[in-house]
Amino acid sequence: MLQKMREYQGFESKDLRIIGKRTEDGIESQLLVIQTPFGYRRIVEQFRPTDEGSFAGILYSHWYEPGSPDSNRSQFVEEAKEMARAGAVCLLIETLWSDSDFFLKRTQDDDLQNSVEEVVNTRRAMDLLLSQPNVDSKRFAYVGHDFGGMYGVLAGSLDQRPTHYVVLAATPRFPDWYLYSPKLEGEAREAFIRQMSEIDPIAHAPNLSPAEIFFQFGTNDPHVPKERAEEFFASAKFPKEMKWYESGHGLNEAAANDRKIWLKQKLNLS
Repeated sequence: MLQKMREYQGFESKDLRIIGKRTEDGIESQLLVIQTPFGYRRIVEQFRPTDEGSFAGILYSHWYEPGSPDSNRSQFVEEAKEMARAGAVCLLIETLWSDSDFFLKRTQDDDLQNSVEEVVNTRRAMDLLLSQPNVDSKRFAYVGHDFGGMYGVLAGSLDQRPTHYVVLAATPRFPDWYLYSPKLEGEAREAFIRQMSEIDPIAHAPNLSPAEIFFQFGTNDPHVPKERAEEFFASAKFPKEMKWYESGHGLNEAAANDRKIWLKQKLNLS
């Protein structure tokens, strides 16, 4: 499966369609449709400064929380606008879990192939972002929450292009999520854990080096208990840092503020 993720079909201009563009408050925003290699399309949203210069790139991948209105690319819109004003081109992507019912529809038989496709789509989003005019590939951050962080670690380990990562409330192994439902017992459960182990983020976090990683976790997160968070952090190589917040799985405003400060500093934004 890793080989399929490595030998991905790169993004080409023919795969892209612009469906909307506007300029407001010094930011140009675009709504784009990307044709995937798998027969379906995904929407992405881009924000960029209207002035001239060399810009950092930030790729944002959202969390999964079906009861939340921002369980989709809208989660990071306001942050992306702020980063664009500071000198970054930001891309917000649609994902497998943008469908609020995706977790109910899938089974463990789907999870490995879904993961292959998600990694390929994420790497193609990297292609798109880095192909934008005046984006500096040496200042390229990936920001992912929950599944967004997990698949970002996996994609980044194969891709080696992001120079910085912010990983929010992510758990180190895919079965931590995918065994919630449907229930598996006995050998079927153990076989699934073995099958997914090759792509688990904890196995790939060391490969992100020398990129810098900022882990953010909530002290009251029911999905990512302290021992899992610390195990994930320990698996990554330096340079890295971790910070805890008095919050649940969605984190809080303090985490958002720290993340924006960290990104501005590391990417040399104004």
